[in-house]
Amino acid sequence: MRDSSPLPPRAAVLSRRAALGLAAAVPLAAASRAAAATASATPSGAPPTATIGGELLGRGGVQVLGASGLPKRLTARSWLVADHDSGEVLASFDAHRPLAPASTLKMLFADTVLKKFERTERHRVTDADLAGIPAGSSLVGVKPGITYTVEQLWFGVFLRSGNDAVHVLSHMNGGVPETVAQMQAKAEDLQALDTHVVSPDGFDHKGQVSSAYDLTLFARHGLADADFRAYCSTRTADFPAGGKKTFQIQNTDRLLTGAWGVPTYDGLIGVKNGYTSHAGNTFTGAATRGGRTLLVTVMHPKSGGSGVYEETAALLDWGFRQGANARPVGMLVAPLSEGGGKAKPTGKAARPAAGAPARAERGGSSWGLAGGAGGAAVVLAGAAVVWRRRRRAAGTGEGPAPAPDAGASDGRLPDTGATGAGEPGPGDSGARHGR
Repeated sequence: MRDSSPLPPRAAVLSRRAALGLAAAVPLAAASRAAAATASATPSGAPPTATIGGELLGRGGVQVLGASGLPKRLTARSWLVADHDSGEVLASFDAHRPLAPASTLKMLFADTVLKKFERTERHRVTDADLAGIPAGSSLVGVKPGITYTVEQLWFGVFLRSGNDAVHVLSHMNGGVPETVAQMQAKAEDLQALDTHVVSPDGFDHKGQVSSAYDLTLFARHGLADADFRAYCSTRTADFPAGGKKTFQIQNTDRLLTGAWGVPTYDGLIGVKNGYTSHAGNTFTGAATRGGRTLLVTVMHPKSGGSGVYEETAALLDWGFRQGANARPVGMLVAPLSEGGGKAKPTGKAARPAAGAPARAERGGSSWGLAGGAGGAAVVLAGAAVVWRRRRRAAGTGEGPAPAPDAGASDGRLPDTGATGAGEPGPGDSGARHGR
């Protein structure tokens, strides 16, 4: 089944961006003072301030202006709420913090490769197509000798987060190294400068990181494509098992399907979930209510199991209730290839204010779209590249994820030999999975 509710138009994005450009001439002092009032101390490992999307997004701690009622028990190490139409970031917590993305990185894979092949194109899988898949990966059950359509392979990517389907599509695209290089180039075009790609599937690799901001960019860009949106909103599909036989696969997005006791979220479109023992749980979701579409990314909550879905739902609820009152704390920038302004110098980044609790809700500042747009100007591209290269050299620097909740497992597909989708659950014991 597919959700056919339309996405709002993106016409308002250019006017918002134009307003930000005009306001960029406003002195940064006022915006910096307001930012200091809303920022907490930068946590260990957080990236420099004043980065892509606006100065506030580079600051540590909760960023929200003009709206109250944020969920009080959020445990995620990073999260972000944004308006899909305007690109305004309504609230965030450590939005640019580099973290292991798990299979949410598959959104970038789709952004890069999806339009390379027609849905009806057919490919007979070989052993070479499946070589090099990391042990412990989530698999949809692709088998050598079976012919698949491109559409079926994408169902394997989006619904079951199958690393086998990713590797087959990567080989069709010229190979894994070529696909990784294209994904990195795509990330840079999208101005997702926190992202370093090592593998196309999101499996744990040293130095492979992204951020809540970047993952939201990937989702927003992907949802503009009808095929991307159809795949990520599909709940079940039939997958080839050889000959004329098929088996049913179900989307592992619990907010979409209601699996494992998680209530389905009214208006949910998708987009992509992920889990590895290193990354913990990650999720980017999009939902439409009352003609408005919101994007939420949640990375590495402590609760494990269904916690990533619960925190996403709580942030979506807040966005639909309070988002109209929130003044933007930043913007989702446009891709360079679509006319997005390239990062420009903004001077030395201001240091965040200290002393505020990391999860404390902040609001009431007079910083608004016009007054704070100077602070929302993007940073020098060269500085961002230098920081990214240093981060690559240092690796992720992340410790092990909290032990998964003993709450759920999507299990094994015994009729195909495919592993589960990597959801933590009974008997999982923190094993590595490539979702």
